[in-house]
Amino acid sequence: MEQLLFAFVFGAVLGSFLNVVILRVPQNESIIFPSSHCTTCGNSLKAWHNIPLVSWIVLRGKCSFCDAKISLQYPVIEFLSGLIFLVLAYKFGISFPIFLIGMSFLMLLALAMIDFKYKMVPDSLNLLAIFFAVLGSWSIGGVFTNLQNALIFAGGFTLLRFALSYFLTASAQREAKKTQTSWTKHYHTYPFIEAMGEGDIMVASTMGALLGVKLTLVAIFLSALLALPVMLALRGRSSEEQKVPFVPFLAMATFIVYLLDSPILAYIEANY
Repeated sequence: MEQLLFAFVFGAVLGSFLNVVILRVPQNESIIFPSSHCTTCGNSLKAWHNIPLVSWIVLRGKCSFCDAKISLQYPVIEFLSGLIFLVLAYKFGISFPIFLIGMSFLMLLALAMIDFKYKMVPDSLNLLAIFFAVLGSWSIGGVFTNLQNALIFAGGFTLLRFALSYFLTASAQREAKKTQTSWTKHYHTYPFIEAMGEGDIMVASTMGALLGVKLTLVAIFLSALLALPVMLALRGRSSEEQKVPFVPFLAMATFIVYLLDSPILAYIEANY
């Protein structure tokens, strides 16, 4: 019980710093300097303002200097970070490999939040997620296996990206030719359509390192199922509003499959 409590508190403390990462990395700001401060009045926060979860509750979600509202994002990220380490410790115990795996999931959490808020996926966090996932093994052989799986899905998603982008762009080209005139025949009147971003490819690489080939395929399928209700709910809206950030669903599916790895693998082995 004490170990689980330690794991949750430790994760929540990391989550407090993760909020700084989520806030500053998209703005190309240092995550170290200046120290934590209110984004409204600029006053530096005291130590007791930064106690994970507790400070937000005690302050009732407001800055102690100017009473500006503190985003609900802060306690939510702290709670989810604590929960990630708690669940991992409950299932696998506390060890250095589990710490690295937990850090990889924290990077995925940060990427999911940044993708949701800004529709961007920073390479720096993606590379850290891959780094922690590859090293999160109990043996040297496992590290090389993780690296191999990461490269398999990085390469596979890259090929998929090029293939889908080619077919989508070719389709747009055919439609553009229908309205082509003598004035526009020498110009590209159609866009180059990217089927997926480079950030998704790197997330797939992290998934491969964490889950292995079979489970990553399951997680990709599950992520599509998780995203489907959201995409259906956005039908009929503008094309911009229909752009759904996919990293949150990939991250969520990866964590679910990682926790349910044994029954999923048993089902696959029994039926295929």
